[in-house]
Amino acid sequence: MREDEFLAQVRDLGDYQDQDEAYRVTYAVLTVLASRITASEARDLAAQIPPPLDEPLRDEDRADGEPFDLNEFYRRISERTGARPHTAEWDAKAVLSAVSHAVSAGQVRHLVSQLPDDFAPLFHKQVSNRR
Repeated sequence: MREDEFLAQVRDLGDYQDQDEAYRVTYAVLTVLASRITASEARDLAAQIPPPLDEPLRDEDRADGEPFDLNEFYRRISERTGARPHTAEWDAKAVLSAVSHAVSAGQVRHLVSQLPDDFAPLFHKQVSNRR
């Protein structure tokens, strides 16, 4: 999948105004995700994400994943985007749903296995109303 295709999917899933907004949200969500998973998992995921969207997953100087829960995940996304926590939840669903479409099913299973169970629904297509 190319960068523009990935961002178009995020834009559609998240009902964002344009590719720039989709890019900002994608970068924020992937940065926070990268801080939650192991460095090797981040590299494996980055290998299947189109550049330059893979950059937050390729930070060579970071430690292995920090153990934080789903609410903290949303809080960190909210901090990066300046959005409310409910909007951060929406953003996470849009980006991680796009990730699940862009990477192999095996990669998604491996990624989800590193996260608490309540993260799994984030990797499914959005069906609810925005914000």
